[in-house]
Amino acid sequence: MLEVLSNGFNKARDRLRGKIELTSGNIEEALRDIRLSLLEADVQYGVVKSFIAQVQEKAVGEIVDTRVRHGGRRLKVSPGDHFINICHQELIDLMGPVETGLRFGSRPVSAVMLLGLQGCGKTTTAGKLARHLAKNKRTPLLVAADIYRPAAVQQLKVVGEKLGLPVFSAENASPPEICSRALQHAREIGCDVAIFDTAGRLAIDEPLMQELHDIAAATRPENILLVCDAMIGQDAVNTAETFSRRLDVTGFIMTKLDGDARGGAALSIKQVTGKPIKFLGMGEGLDSLEEFRPEGLASRILGFGDVVGLMKDFEEVVDEKKAEEDAQRLLKGKFSLIDFLEQIQTIKKMGPLQDLVEKIPFFKQMTGGAAIDDTQMVKVEAIISSMTPKERLQPDVLNDSRKRRIAAGSGRTVRDVNDLLKRFGQMRDMMKNMSKSGLLGKLASGFGKIPGLGDMLPGGLPDTGALSLSAMKVPKQLSAAERKKQKNKRKQARQSRKKSRR
Repeated sequence: MLEVLSNGFNKARDRLRGKIELTSGNIEEALRDIRLSLLEADVQYGVVKSFIAQVQEKAVGEIVDTRVRHGGRRLKVSPGDHFINICHQELIDLMGPVETGLRFGSRPVSAVMLLGLQGCGKTTTAGKLARHLAKNKRTPLLVAADIYRPAAVQQLKVVGEKLGLPVFSAENASPPEICSRALQHAREIGCDVAIFDTAGRLAIDEPLMQELHDIAAATRPENILLVCDAMIGQDAVNTAETFSRRLDVTGFIMTKLDGDARGGAALSIKQVTGKPIKFLGMGEGLDSLEEFRPEGLASRILGFGDVVGLMKDFEEVVDEKKAEEDAQRLLKGKFSLIDFLEQIQTIKKMGPLQDLVEKIPFFKQMTGGAAIDDTQMVKVEAIISSMTPKERLQPDVLNDSRKRRIAAGSGRTVRDVNDLLKRFGQMRDMMKNMSKSGLLGKLASGFGKIPGLGDMLPGGLPDTGALSLSAMKVPKQLSAAERKKQKNKRKQARQSRKKSRR
């Protein structure tokens, strides 16, 4: 995900490395790399042109204080860093301001209408949204309003069954009638939100638009959300623009951003339609729906990771009390293979490992963009699961015969078992040493609560203390006239120095 976008910004950063001043020449070269990556990622041309112009205006001739303060320390900031910081802010402005909340009216039952082309993931998204609302103290009703696609109603019923939520459907009724009756049914069973899973088409046509218009007129939904497939790139923006002209779309849900999506639609859709992205679908699981955060996506595009998003993922799957108990054990230097196995299972709940590590700051730069293999976790889990409770608590009792038994039981080799024990021993020793020095207390939050993660990743965990450039106190932006004045002043100073040398 976002690989194409990230490459352009990384090349621009490399071009400006070692430069002492942002000039029109070196800025133009850096912007050329960014322009190409934006276009290759299928960002709408007008959006690319506007973005490049904004960055160029703010960067050319800018005076950069190369020493700034952060957390009481003085740090060096290069002109290249300052340029990337400008890009970061412009990306945030391009996708924001954010508005992830849904509207809830004064009626007993509020309505959320989902639109979208066939195959964009509306039915699964309806389930994800229902789960999100249920977590936020709402009682949603799923409404099967797609009467055309084979097994669409049954698919929604399966989703509802997995979530333990009610699903309304009706035979021999039109979609507008189904949605109207669903609102009455929701009141009767005590639900306060109805989510309409409407029909789609392979392409937008008049009968579809008329049907959606009739549903909206009959139910007056507080929220009309368009589900867009990020995999189709620029076509997603065109689809969004067409739907927005015909219906009062209140926001978008971008799906399939965990796949090969290039990210162009996410950068273009707000600028083109003026309507906000509210949620991102980041996987196939019903828990894989994230509230959209422009700063998080901008940071990931620039390779800064997304620590806030990572911590939200972590809080989703971890019991706070148990995490505190685990942290206390770590502080005492106590760590067993049972704890290790629990940490691996926690990580698996957070989604694919590749998506997880992309949120770690500067992970790609530190690993050279190496792909992460989820099967590594499966292998470790299988080995530990093949041990007895005593062996997990006291791995030092493992002799050659026990290791052969574990290897056979897990379908691995004795070498695999030895490698795991070696890495675990190193990690346990590190925990003990850090506990003695008092450093482990600093790891009781954030990544420190996920000790297993560091062992799963090549080279261990990146330095989580790496600073986001957006957090640095860089000089405030000057107006065009002020920049021109400063530029002329520098030019005069250079000419004066040349004269004095003569």
